[in-house]
Amino acid sequence: MSVLDELVDHPGVGRAFERALVPGLGDAAPGGRVRLDALARWLQDVALADVVDAGLGETALWVVRRARIAVRRFPRFGEDATARTWSSGVGRMWAERRSTITTTAGGHVEAVALWVHLDPVTARPMPITDAELEVYGPSAAGRVVKARLRHPAPPENGAGTRAWAFRTTELDVADHINNAAYWAPLEDELLRAAGGEPAAIDVEVEHRTPAQPGAHAVLCEDARRWLVGPSGEVHASFLIRA
Repeated sequence: MSVLDELVDHPGVGRAFERALVPGLGDAAPGGRVRLDALARWLQDVALADVVDAGLGETALWVVRRARIAVRRFPRFGEDATARTWSSGVGRMWAERRSTITTTAGGHVEAVALWVHLDPVTARPMPITDAELEVYGPSAAGRVVKARLRHPAPPENGAGTRAWAFRTTELDVADHINNAAYWAPLEDELLRAAGGEPAAIDVEVEHRTPAQPGAHAVLCEDARRWLVGPSGEVHASFLIRA
């Protein structure tokens, strides 16, 4: 089984950004827990808010290459939440971001994501700027991260298959399916099993190629899932630890 990205602590120096969150009706499953796709949306929104607050919102575009969400206790509808985020590693044209979400009633989520740094004009990877390193370098504490893909390809035979479809309403401003929507097939699986109320879960997603609306398939083998397009291309893969 692949090793999931490490959940490192804040080193005690450098920037950390916090934002209050309120779980809404659209975030919660029937049992009241905040869904995985909602958590992913919270994490990307807080990441953007941090960059804008730091005065770097126009410097670059950031896209997620890999993300791990480790839910120790799901936030629930009606619980005030706080997200805290910081840079936990830097590479030449990518960086790692750590985040935590906690609630007043004991909800606790740890997350880490690898983001690729893109030129805002060409949308191609570009080196991280000195201004960004000045803001985000200290909390990274010298950790160097790599952006290579790590999850294996799906097996040629034997994987279970079920249908999935992305909607046009899940397109984002980059004109491809938003990263948070990739968590919906896994959330759908949880809701269909055991009443949709797991106590905890630890999952990593790795994004390979952008998806568009329409018919897709989810391949399943043990703790792994692959989201595959109509031509067989792998858009994303999941590894479920617990």
